[in-house]
Amino acid sequence: MYAPIARGRRQYHRQQPLFTLGRVTMNYTGEQLDEADADLTMALIFAARDQPIGTPVTTNLAALLRSMGRNTGKHDYDWLYRRMKALTEATLFIEARKPDGSAKYRIGHAEVFHIVQQFHYDPDAKNYTYTLDSRWVALFGNREYALLDWAKRLQIGRGQDMAKALQRLIATSSDQVQRYGLDLLKRKFEYRGRLRDFKASIERATRELERLCIVASGRIERSTKHKEQLAIWLW
Repeated sequence: MYAPIARGRRQYHRQQPLFTLGRVTMNYTGEQLDEADADLTMALIFAARDQPIGTPVTTNLAALLRSMGRNTGKHDYDWLYRRMKALTEATLFIEARKPDGSAKYRIGHAEVFHIVQQFHYDPDAKNYTYTLDSRWVALFGNREYALLDWAKRLQIGRGQDMAKALQRLIATSSDQVQRYGLDLLKRKFEYRGRLRDFKASIERATRELERLCIVASGRIERSTKHKEQLAIWLW
């Protein structure tokens, strides 16, 4: 759903199966979302943290943009409006299964699940009032969420969306050592270029996470099956 896509490469998906890890199936309809959209989604969830999920939340546009490390000029306001519309139009079907194969939960089957259920712009107050789908609670059940260092995310350099995507991925696991096959990562990050170019991008992303002490170290190595993989060591 979110991927470090290149500028101008945004596509429209209709019931697109998403590559997932574990026993989860996801289908997505809407514009391809990038790492800036991921930042916006996390900022909206954070701003709604003190209210029951599913109730309207009012936030100032400038404050919302600053929380993501963005400027507050007309270009940024226009970007925010476009991306709020995209998040409202985006829909998901999610199905999670237990280890025995039985259904754990299904979201978006009987009633469409929107990332943002609805939003309203007040041009006088320069506020958004938005509502998140109440079923976000099910996605965060049983501590199934990522603990992501937001301050360090804001320090990731410009043009380093691959590093942001990698940060989101490694935050979903508490394992001190994590290994991901390059072929798997290439599919997950929706990278359509050559594998050797993807490998170079992953290496740059890893160096950026090391620079910010988000990870202790990382390197590309061969697995026991002689496949190239990214190995990451956390602090």
